[in-house]
Amino acid sequence: MAFLSLNLSSLHHTSTNPLILRCTPLNLRTPSQKPFSIRSQAAPVLSQDDLKKLAADKAVESVKSGMILGLGTGSTAAFVVDKIGQLLSTGQLSNIVGIPTSKRTQEQAASLNIPLSTLDLHPRIDLAIDGADEVDPNLDLVKGRGGALLREKMVEAASSSFIVVADDSKLVSGLGGSGLAMPVEVVQFCWKYNLVRLQGLFKELGCEAKLRLVGDGSEKPYVTDNGNYIVDLYFKNPIKDGFGAGKEISALEGVVEHGLFLGMATSVIIAGKTGIEVMTK
Repeated sequence: MAFLSLNLSSLHHTSTNPLILRCTPLNLRTPSQKPFSIRSQAAPVLSQDDLKKLAADKAVESVKSGMILGLGTGSTAAFVVDKIGQLLSTGQLSNIVGIPTSKRTQEQAASLNIPLSTLDLHPRIDLAIDGADEVDPNLDLVKGRGGALLREKMVEAASSSFIVVADDSKLVSGLGGSGLAMPVEVVQFCWKYNLVRLQGLFKELGCEAKLRLVGDGSEKPYVTDNGNYIVDLYFKNPIKDGFGAGKEISALEGVVEHGLFLGMATSVIIAGKTGIEVMTK
């Protein structure tokens, strides 16, 4: 550490010239002392779950007491449901009614004592919050890799506002651009017939269609909460016309719903390494 010493020899001052104080450094360190240094520590690296939780917490700031809420499905939506349950338990929220979009969300919400209902009793929903698998610059989405696309679309279409929460890995320049699954829910009857037809719709995009299996090496088909199968479409190139693609898919007999959520999101909350970004149209 260094202090300043003052050279006071010039303080005997009788001339009219300005008085000047000269300051010289005074080194008080003894030979045995080592220099003092400060090492900066890097900011902690946030995991993907940390980012999802940040986005979820930001979205829940829009929840007000007395609302009818659409409760989404998936890893990010689970953080939303947890936060709502916490705020209800502490009295910071009250008179909330949740409309779950899957059986597992229903089970999670019930375990947190969140009051639940259905679209039959509450056909108008104030706010839905859910995750997304892909988000493009127009706020159009791919959803349903968690298998709940039909119920998610029904609940979110009935909502006055729909907030999407995601981490920045979900951002794409065009839908299908991640190379991951774009799901289509189909009836079990003649599912292979529809798989072939779905793949044929998007030959020019290098599309490959696969029946979703339960995983863990099993050959058993995944069955949705509605008793249907899912055909996953994998694109080598992004979909050029989402609305056109959605219309073609829906026109096939035996197709129940697809994972293109177009023109539905009112805002998207993205959590990234530099913080939270809220995207609106």
